Amino acid sequence: MIFSKYSPIMGTNIIKSPWLFCLTFLRITFLAFIFFLPSQILASKTVVLLDVKGAIGPATEEYIHQGIEHAFSENAEFIILRLNTPGGLDKAMRSIIQDIISAPLPIITYVGPEGSRAASAGTYILYASHIAAMAPATNLGAATPISLDVVGSEMGKEKHPQEKSAEEKKILSDSIAYLKGLAHLRHRNEEWAEQTVKDAASLQSDEALNLKVIDMVAQNIPDLLKQLNGVPVTVQNQVKVLQTQDLNVEVWEPDWRLRFLEVITDPSIAYILLIIGIWGLFFEFYNPGFVLPGVVGTIALLLALYAFQLLPIHYTGLALTLVGIGFMAAELFVPSYGVLSAGGLIAFFVGSVLLLDLNGYQTPWGLIIGMSIASISFFLFIIGFAIKARRRKLVSGSETLIGMIGVVQNDFKDAGWVKIEGELWKAHTPLPLKKGESVRIVKCKGLEVIVKPLDQKEAKDA
Repeated sequence: MIFSKYSPIMGTNIIKSPWLFCLTFLRITFLAFIFFLPSQILASKTVVLLDVKGAIGPATEEYIHQGIEHAFSENAEFIILRLNTPGGLDKAMRSIIQDIISAPLPIITYVGPEGSRAASAGTYILYASHIAAMAPATNLGAATPISLDVVGSEMGKEKHPQEKSAEEKKILSDSIAYLKGLAHLRHRNEEWAEQTVKDAASLQSDEALNLKVIDMVAQNIPDLLKQLNGVPVTVQNQVKVLQTQDLNVEVWEPDWRLRFLEVITDPSIAYILLIIGIWGLFFEFYNPGFVLPGVVGTIALLLALYAFQLLPIHYTGLALTLVGIGFMAAELFVPSYGVLSAGGLIAFFVGSVLLLDLNGYQTPWGLIIGMSIASISFFLFIIGFAIKARRRKLVSGSETLIGMIGVVQNDFKDAGWVKIEGELWKAHTPLPLKKGESVRIVKCKGLEVIVKPLDQKEAKDA
């Protein structure tokens, strides 16, 4: 025999039959073939396309992070990040850049299609990518940081450089150093990196290519893949030559959770949810038992607070917004001849302006004005009508008996019976009354009434 009774490889008896011997031999051959195959053959010929449109925020951060993990699990050749953004949040941008730098596969950021832009935070992401590309008629730049100041506006940008506060100088210096560090890492134009942060400079695609801010200009994704073929890229200190022939482009879409997160973290949606939540809870507290306003208000307020937790809101603005609504509501209970309403409207408007004001993440002026008018109208008219209805004269119940005239049914001094509007009521009085005498109801105590006899004039009129 060629083999011993027990195979040292399989650890079991393989010489039971020629068929078992052949099957074992084929298994070993197949495993050896798979083991020694070149990695290029085993690698998936796929490129994952991540599409980012709109402001950079928490949803974008999560989408790109999950996209990188998906591409790595699918053994993709590289990732194309198609970008069209006006900017966004600094925290989300830095998290995305950390994911790009530490990614185990190349990430090519492509500003496209034509007419797109990579402004502010988009410029930082473009600089951090392994390959930076743009479509014709696109632009990048305007990377000056915009932070919330005391009045929540962009007035800081209008100041002369020497008038900037120490905090503004620190933010500006940090942003310049950060972008220049990314430029040095990817061997791109460091001088222009400082210029776009310091002076908010912008470039269109051809100018960016000439200044070595980007690596290539491509008409579309197929043209980009054609130009990327054979380009060496350094990923985690290892050089990888991109092979883009016969690649299958997979567009990776965000799941429902990311889409929902994108919706509620939109400043306009979060702002509307906040107002609806406050309105709903106020109406429920004012009319206990109606249920629907309380349920809707609670859900809306919790969603708004979750969104604001992810967004860098100005807490002074949030406090002013809440105080403004409180003042407008107080006008309905504390007559102030419009002082509380006017003060509440001003506080609500200023708080709404202060609440959130970042590049690409500010609440629209039209929405702020509209919600201010709607809020004052809600409290002065809608709830005002409810209060008037509650103050309207009662038309049913025992309380409606007060002031009415009844007729004594029998002689009595302390307690007896009187007929009121055809109904018999037990009556109490400290004065003696005679049958047929008219009395006026002065108070109700449960199912009993307190009465007093009419004076001569009232009796004559009755």
